[in-house]
Amino acid sequence: MRPGAPSRLGEAAEMAPHLRALYGDVRQIEGEGSFIEGGDILVTGREILVGRSARTNAAGIAELSRVVAPWGHQLREVQTPPGVLHFKTDCSLLDGGTVLSTARLAASGCFADYRVILTAPGEEAAANSVRFNDLVLMPAGFPATRDRLAAAGFTIREIGNSECAKLDGGMSCLSLRFTPL
Repeated sequence: MRPGAPSRLGEAAEMAPHLRALYGDVRQIEGEGSFIEGGDILVTGREILVGRSARTNAAGIAELSRVVAPWGHQLREVQTPPGVLHFKTDCSLLDGGTVLSTARLAASGCFADYRVILTAPGEEAAANSVRFNDLVLMPAGFPATRDRLAAAGFTIREIGNSECAKLDGGMSCLSLRFTPL
């Protein structure tokens, strides 16, 4: 990716050699003026949703669309709510067709073809959770949302995240998940 925050511009160059050591085919977003951050990308079982935000622009989304097209992936641009840092600040994928979302993001209609579990009012920060195999890792301190997930049949593990949350660090921000080939 090519981060939109000036303080993060060196990240792609730093990560590239490590990724190339693991994978034979590494693609980069390189277009001048193209910006896209992983926090704005939600890969579901059927498409890639990319939220336009202060850190991901139309040029970055268009470049990513060109990169993934030869692999048969469909990409759909959606809008990140105003004042929200990243698209995944307000949502996470729980399984191939189920999304945990805030009411403000779900109201946009971007998840019309998905099963949506809404975070409880006042517990919007719980929307940024991470599915790991059959386990949903969610930030601690959001009991009503936890109960909604449990009632929907998900196995949950709560993790203290209050210190990272002070710097806008959600569960997906604090994880790097990949499978080396």
